Amino acid sequence: MTEPDPDKSTATDSSSDSPEEESEDWTAEVNGYKVELDIFEGPMDLLLYLIKKDEIDIYDIPIESITKQYMAYMETLKMLNIGLAGEFLVMAANLCYIKSRMMLPKHVQPPEEDADEEDPRWDLIRQLIEYKKFKEAARQLGEKEEKAQDQFKRKPDKIESNEDEKRPLSGDLGIFDLIRAFQNILDRFEDDGLGEIIDDKFTVSDKIDHLLDLVLPGNSISFASLFEDATSKHEMIVTFLAVLELMKLNFFRVRQEVILGDIELQRNELT
Repeated sequence: MTEPDPDKSTATDSSSDSPEEESEDWTAEVNGYKVELDIFEGPMDLLLYLIKKDEIDIYDIPIESITKQYMAYMETLKMLNIGLAGEFLVMAANLCYIKSRMMLPKHVQPPEEDADEEDPRWDLIRQLIEYKKFKEAARQLGEKEEKAQDQFKRKPDKIESNEDEKRPLSGDLGIFDLIRAFQNILDRFEDDGLGEIIDDKFTVSDKIDHLLDLVLPGNSISFASLFEDATSKHEMIVTFLAVLELMKLNFFRVRQEVILGDIELQRNELT
């Protein structure tokens, strides 16, 4: 078994938020431990996730509600000390601007070059629709590539199953689902009087070792149960970052049997 080296940060490929522009990697750093994350997506992905989660008509976005939820995610990422790509901040500013425009009576709204378009949301809606089309096209191309790789010119001597080669996020479960679950856990613990960050005795390296000892290869555990004995926000944060690091290193993957249901953390059998 190869254990992760907690003293080394791992390099990642840069992720792309749009078909034409590349986004910076997301990096979280706590107590000097740097976690470079390549499973995160961009601000357009977050907006599409919020729209899908609430079953919202993309042509009639409730901008006040979406802005509130988007900013809540930003606060969580800030609390995790994750260095956000500039596009997230630009989108946050854009949402706040659209929200402020929609709150103003039409006769006092500032003049715009596209004044013939009465709805301030329209430009954002166009971007979301275009981005969604590109994502769908990329998904279809990816499926065709997988099918092409399964085709052989001749029958091989032995077909090896690759069932163990699974993504850290299975099915429709995405990284924003994981962050949402973490938000809900934080809210519940705060309601129960969970203390603020009072010390730094817990480190990401310690939590990585603890998780590897807690969950044996092939076994699984409830994501929420990882935080039941936490005594501070700091401990919860380093636990969450340890989970992300182990997912990145392919030690763990997460599953969700029912949409918005409990999330299960499963350790791969060969780790």
